[in-house]
Amino acid sequence: MSVADFVGLVGVAAYVSAYGLLQLGRLKVEDGYYALLNGIGALAILYSLIFDFNLPSFITQTAWLIFTVVGYARLRFKGARSQAAKI
Repeated sequence: MSVADFVGLVGVAAYVSAYGLLQLGRLKVEDGYYALLNGIGALAILYSLIFDFNLPSFITQTAWLIFTVVGYARLRFKGARSQAAKI
């Protein structure tokens, strides 16, 4: 197994862990760990695609990463606004 394949499998494990923990109620969408696992998953799979490119997978992973970053930023901004409202 190549390093790229191993990194890609780490990405798959991160995705599956995020989804499984969400479904089991161990994580919430608002939890930073959920975003972290999704971000790691997308980045790791994108890395593996450098060595064995697949356009549909590249598009999917890029979109997943963008949505993860936007969602995380939205949650952080929402949290910062609610903290400011308490002051």
